Amino acid sequence: MATDSSGTTLASEDSPDILPTSPETAAADAKGSQTQLVIAILGSLSAAHLLNDVMQSLLPAVYPLLKENYSLSFFQVGLITFTFQVTASLLQPLVGLTTDKRPWPYSLVVGMSFTLVGLNLLALAGSFGSILVAAAMVGIGSSVFHPEASRVARIASGGRYGFAQSLFQVGGNAGSAIGPLLAAFVVAPFGQRSIAWFSIGAIAALGILGYVGRWYQQHLNALKAKSRGKFDELKSTLTPARVYAAVGVLLLLVFSKYIYLVSLSSYYTFYLMDKFDVPVQAAQLYLFVFLGAVAVGTLGGGPVGDRVGFKTVIWFSILGVLPFTLILPYANLFWTAVLTVPIGLILASAFSAIIVYAQELMPAKVGMIAGMFFGFAFGIAGIGAAALGWLADQTSIEYVYHVCSFLPLVGLLTAFLPNLESAR
Repeated sequence: MATDSSGTTLASEDSPDILPTSPETAAADAKGSQTQLVIAILGSLSAAHLLNDVMQSLLPAVYPLLKENYSLSFFQVGLITFTFQVTASLLQPLVGLTTDKRPWPYSLVVGMSFTLVGLNLLALAGSFGSILVAAAMVGIGSSVFHPEASRVARIASGGRYGFAQSLFQVGGNAGSAIGPLLAAFVVAPFGQRSIAWFSIGAIAALGILGYVGRWYQQHLNALKAKSRGKFDELKSTLTPARVYAAVGVLLLLVFSKYIYLVSLSSYYTFYLMDKFDVPVQAAQLYLFVFLGAVAVGTLGGGPVGDRVGFKTVIWFSILGVLPFTLILPYANLFWTAVLTVPIGLILASAFSAIIVYAQELMPAKVGMIAGMFFGFAFGIAGIGAAALGWLADQTSIEYVYHVCSFLPLVGLLTAFLPNLESAR
């Protein structure tokens, strides 16, 4: 090697076409490549979540069709949601706990396969009982998919846990928003059998999750080789009693959030049709506006939590929605549609923050935590749907929204959460 008069290193004469690479350049290239891979994995998870939840959201989106075709009561409509949500909720913590101890990279593919089967059963269902079986299959698929997908998102986050959870969850919320829109323009005009057309989305999701599963398997192999099979257990700095109390508060916050959300996702179309004489397709469009706001709110909650703290986001997202929910039952059609936008934006920002906050309370059990909170959210939504359906049958669908308007007051319990200082 030689230097010029300024001291700059020159390439050797034996290799005139090869320029030296500095350690800083090599590190920057490696970091850029790793960042691209992380974004690819998170993007794949979000896309798969979108496809998964498009198919799952078809179930409540076709409730008006099923109610008319099979002469269902509001209580029976609530039982369909109950069946889906309970099968999803009961298995999720178990799946998460199992994969905490023994990760299974291709469980994501298995979960999507259940959803595919349930979707086709729903298209072919000819009775209320067969609809319940189809809803149960879709619920089982959800219970397998969500805990492990949430874990992979955390692994691929690079320490930006809130951003990763938000990006993962926004795919699901976007899918939930698109589902009713597709139901309005595909299932409503072409009938129940047209639900089977959405199998194309499930097959696409299977391909995406196969790619994610291969990456996850490679990650696990590299981790085992590096640690020689020995893993240090992460522990919280809080006492177990404080951790369990905080988890209990978070579950109560999820309770208030999802009971209110299910009042809109399951009964908003009926509310608009009953109070304002809105036709079915128009009501589906109003539901799409609300669910779109939920998707945008989900995307913002995690990154904001990374910057200002997840407890702050939880405060704002649960309690901050209260003025809008109190006004909603008294609004006309225009203002009803307007009010559901800030309600969706603010309320949806909570869940990513709650998941990450809870995982940092119990960092050695991130899969179980994800399964517990996803499962509890689905389960309480299912119970709430049945209860709100019964209440609507006994009173009126409008009365349901008067009762639910006070649920965000539960957000005051956020004051009992400890302040967590997370080391990234």
